[in-house]
Amino acid sequence: MAEEYLVLDRRIRKDLEVLDKLWAELASVQLDSLETDRRDVIFVGYQLHNLYNAVENIFRNIATTFGNHLSDQSGWHADLLDRMRLDLTPLRPPVVDDTTFAQLDELRRFRHVFRAAYSINLDTERMAIVQRKALDLRERLPRQIEEFLAFLNDL
Repeated sequence: MAEEYLVLDRRIRKDLEVLDKLWAELASVQLDSLETDRRDVIFVGYQLHNLYNAVENIFRNIATTFGNHLSDQSGWHADLLDRMRLDLTPLRPPVVDDTTFAQLDELRRFRHVFRAAYSINLDTERMAIVQRKALDLRERLPRQIEEFLAFLNDL
């Protein structure tokens, strides 16, 4: 395996460990109760924010390694995510499928709102929906990333 692919493999594996811890933290709080503490809402929002940041870090490392440079700085977050579902054979296979892409896109949009949330109240019901979708990713995303890592190991 070429050094750049080995480095990418190790970075992704490290981020997968971080993701696993974030999913555990996220699962530790349920927002479905009508009497949800405001601190729990903020905690879940923070974990969702961090979760997407870790996923995006994996995707940035993949894009950098495979020369998928992002030129439009204003919309690079959405562009990066979109590129991860593209089949760029023979360069690389897609990293995620369309279902995972849709779930991650919702998480990406939530992160955008959360970053600007200093002046708005977070809707607990909406947060519970995003939390459930993020927890659904716990089974799908690592499996798809492991498939990508298998591709790397064959290079």
